[in-house]
Amino acid sequence: MVQLILIAVIALLGSGALVILYKTRKASAEELIENANAKAKQSLDQASRDAQKMIAKAHADAQDIMSKSRNSLDEEIKSRRQSVSQIENRVMQKEKHLDQRDQRISEKEEQLNQEIEKAKSLKKKQEALMESLSEKLEQAAGFSSEEAKQILLSNVEREVRQRAGRMIKDIEDQARKIANRRAKEIVTDAIQRTAIDHVTSATTSVVQLPDDELKGRIIGREGRNIRAFEAITGVDVIIDDTPGAVILSSFDPIRREIARLALQKLTSDGRIQPAKIEDAVEKSKKEIQEIIREKGERAADEIGLQFHPKIIELLGKLHYRTSYGQNILAHTLEAAHIAGIMAEELKVNVSLAKRGAMLHDIGKAIDFETGGSHDDLGKEICEKYGESDEVINCIMAHHEDEDPDTIEAILVKMADAISAVRPGARRESVETYIKRLEKLEALAYSFDGVDKAYAIQAGREIRVVVKPDEVDDPSMQKLAFDMAKKIEADLDYPGEVKVSVIRETRAASVAR
Repeated sequence: MVQLILIAVIALLGSGALVILYKTRKASAEELIENANAKAKQSLDQASRDAQKMIAKAHADAQDIMSKSRNSLDEEIKSRRQSVSQIENRVMQKEKHLDQRDQRISEKEEQLNQEIEKAKSLKKKQEALMESLSEKLEQAAGFSSEEAKQILLSNVEREVRQRAGRMIKDIEDQARKIANRRAKEIVTDAIQRTAIDHVTSATTSVVQLPDDELKGRIIGREGRNIRAFEAITGVDVIIDDTPGAVILSSFDPIRREIARLALQKLTSDGRIQPAKIEDAVEKSKKEIQEIIREKGERAADEIGLQFHPKIIELLGKLHYRTSYGQNILAHTLEAAHIAGIMAEELKVNVSLAKRGAMLHDIGKAIDFETGGSHDDLGKEICEKYGESDEVINCIMAHHEDEDPDTIEAILVKMADAISAVRPGARRESVETYIKRLEKLEALAYSFDGVDKAYAIQAGREIRVVVKPDEVDDPSMQKLAFDMAKKIEADLDYPGEVKVSVIRETRAASVAR
């Protein structure tokens, strides 16, 4: 019980202490608040005084700026007024000048009208005088002015036509000379800038043997090896007394080349029997196909054009074809270079000219297999593999199966002729050469009035001497034309043949 009382007393004492502490703190806080309010009021009063000062200063500055601006505007307005006044003075002076000018123009116009009237009067008098003179001239000449005019115009027209004709002839002659000189320059430049090696070949190939004993192995027991070789390759094997060599004969150059490679493989190996022959021939065929593809790609790369893979293969086959001893692939490359150079000089389509020249003999790659004209075969090939109509026209026009539709087709024809006829490009046997010259001379003798005929320049020109009492000068041109046409129709020849007809009259007498 006593404890409880002590606790209650302690609680009362603590409550009292808390009350006293609260009142003390409250009085201190109120005092602080009063001090803060006093300081705030002082700050507000000071701020108000500072603001008043700033407002007064700003007002004074504004008044000063307004005063300066007003003075500046007054000066500018004064200057503008002076400028306007000067402009008005100038305008007034110009108006005065224009008025004076209008007055002078009016005076000139009046004078001009008077002069016009005088001129009309003089013209009427002149016309009357001319009419009177014309009547007198007509009476004196005996024909009217219209008739005189027609005669004069006729004479003038005739003279002008004569002068124009002479001028046209001179211009044509000059243009022809320039054109011939330029054409020669272009062709000569094309030939000089083209250097293609010409490879000649015949219908036989020679295979060198390291030992003559291999001839017996090639023949085999009872000839079975040589018969198997000929049956598989399709070529004739000629074994004669020639030391260290075997001759392969075939008109198909690709077959002959396959047989040559196969025989070289067999002779290198030394084992020659039908099974080995078949294996060697198959390997040689693959090698030839690879060589054909490589030759075609190299030719296309050389002229910078792209072709269908089948056309590339056919171009490669041309490497094994010849015409008068001239390698056809080398001929097509040379023709393409020449056509491209001429097209570049003439500012026409260089790519078309090269492409047409490159493909103009493509039909020769298969003509021995299918038969037919190489022009028609080339057309079929190009149509099949998507070549353009212009390229096909180049192919058909180079032997005049079609008329050339483009300048490039004409250039392809020219390039083909240049490559075929230039010295060293083609060869033929002596017997064939002599027969061709004899036929050319015999054809010339078949015409009436021919006295002598000479085939010169390796058959590229026929020079004909006619009898002067049977062939006159006007007939010479027709004789040359008819002879050229007959040569074209009856003879086969590379390039072109020039016909020269000569007529000479001689008179002789003896003084005694």
